[in-house]
Amino acid sequence: MQVIIGTKIGMTQIIGEDGIVTPVTILQADPSTVTQIKTVETDGYNAVQLGYGQGKNLSKSVAGHVKTAGITPKILKEFRVEETPEVKIGDKISVDSFKIGDKVQVTGTSKGKGFAGTVKRWNFNESRNTHGFKGNIRRVGSIGSMYPQKVFKGKKMPGRMGHDQVTVKNLVVAYIDTENNLIGLKGAVPGPKKGIVTVEGKE
Repeated sequence: MQVIIGTKIGMTQIIGEDGIVTPVTILQADPSTVTQIKTVETDGYNAVQLGYGQGKNLSKSVAGHVKTAGITPKILKEFRVEETPEVKIGDKISVDSFKIGDKVQVTGTSKGKGFAGTVKRWNFNESRNTHGFKGNIRRVGSIGSMYPQKVFKGKKMPGRMGHDQVTVKNLVVAYIDTENNLIGLKGAVPGPKKGIVTVEGKE
């Protein structure tokens, strides 16, 4: 089962035997523990829930839920699978389930940019800054229409930018350190340093 939860450490580069430099993102992927198994018969679909990290001040409901697994996780994540997985509650899943060259998809939360205008958020052009022009060259401009006299939903406007769930596909495993629970992925992984991401292998 090729799924793991990890913490983004940062980017570096590795040099292969052929001398080619490969940019990689390093993840600290300590072993995740199976906390729940869902099946078609009992839940309507197949899935595995994993617990990651060391949490504290768990609610009574969560503490009772993970008591069988014997852990106090910081994060619980569910992964859907096509077939009933051959794991049981309490099993550990670590980076040794991956191998170099595997293709994976990574899901994380992108960096939050705060409140942004349309030029930064939507790549709008600035207004002309020439003779006779007065005002802010980065303003939005007209947002309505002749008919109907309203602003349509989904109009590209200033607003909160970033801090969205992002999935990057077809990243390649380029480095594995089972002793220190590290995994390196070729390419960029969404989110800031110390951000939590999930890694899923794709056959």
